[in-house]
Amino acid sequence: MDKVYFATHLASVLTLLAYLVKDILWLRALTILACIAGIIFNYFVASTPLWAVINWNLIFIAINVVQIAVILRERRGVNFTEEERELYQTLFKNFAPFEFMKLLRVGEWKDATKGQLLAVEKQRLDNILLIYNGLLAVEAAGQQIAQLTDGNLIGEMSFVNEGVASATVRVIRPTRYLSWPKAELRHLLKRNPNMRYSMEQVFTGDLIRKLTPRRHADTWQSD
Repeated sequence: MDKVYFATHLASVLTLLAYLVKDILWLRALTILACIAGIIFNYFVASTPLWAVINWNLIFIAINVVQIAVILRERRGVNFTEEERELYQTLFKNFAPFEFMKLLRVGEWKDATKGQLLAVEKQRLDNILLIYNGLLAVEAAGQQIAQLTDGNLIGEMSFVNEGVASATVRVIRPTRYLSWPKAELRHLLKRNPNMRYSMEQVFTGDLIRKLTPRRHADTWQSD
């Protein structure tokens, strides 16, 4: 009987752990283990096995096994370019590789020339931009107030509060950047809560970098 009650608590603990983990693969694996523990409990708890509950647990196991196979296939198929790998290993390491690949698919690599404007103060900004390599000036009321460089984001705050750009961003030297349409990015993150949480961490990290004093240039929220 002690073993029966142990299976009951084990199923509950595994289910709890499944809700706590961020990685969907671990969530599904723990769910399978919880279902197995539940089957053990429902087979021994009564004088006759509770087949209805057992069968439902078997169905849940089958579904999660299939989804795990899909996830593993997706992860094996992830191949990053040199630029993408550098971003993943530095700014986006909280993402699972296949999640970062999904993020890249809705984005577009672009190049900006000296003098080009990437954001205009008090105007709508439809994209979030990530500077991969370059240097940009942040201007407010016609005056330069800060600079942005590799790894900084443009437009993340207006993405969160759905406002307009708080400053103008002008390219100082040729810049390569990654651009995400806000509408598509918002839709992607809405469908993938784990990615939304990871993206919020990226936003927080960028804000911390912007508020940290730098030796050669200050930075600013340019959105």
